[in-house]
Amino acid sequence: MKQFQVPQFITIEDKIFGPFTFKQFLFLGGGAFLVVMAYVFLETFLLIIVSIPIAALALSLAFLKINEQPFPLTLLNAIKFFLKPRLYLWKQIKEKRPLKPSEEKKEETFVKNIPKLSESKLIDLAWSLDIQEKMRK
Repeated sequence: MKQFQVPQFITIEDKIFGPFTFKQFLFLGGGAFLVVMAYVFLETFLLIIVSIPIAALALSLAFLKINEQPFPLTLLNAIKFFLKPRLYLWKQIKEKRPLKPSEEKKEETFVKNIPKLSESKLIDLAWSLDIQEKMRK
């Protein structure tokens, strides 16, 4: 009988480039490429203004976790949230539909049979149970 080794840590990504995973390497490499391109084409003042946010974004994409979720997933969810159309309703008003003549009669007879407030809550409870039982029949 053949035996196979079952992987134990399937949620952990493999380290491919030294201590970095493939995704981390791509984020860091892309950020470094953009900073080098800014160094080549921009003057010192603009280089600092452009390269700091690029480097911060690259480092965040590679290493930052928010609520145990990787930053690229959090960023993607945030973008989807802001681009997706939303409709918020505070109080929805339901329109009353006109009652049919047969429904009006049922409602009137039910309202006429409601007793006044009694002295004992036990009597009210027994009455409501009797009414529900009659309505089921």
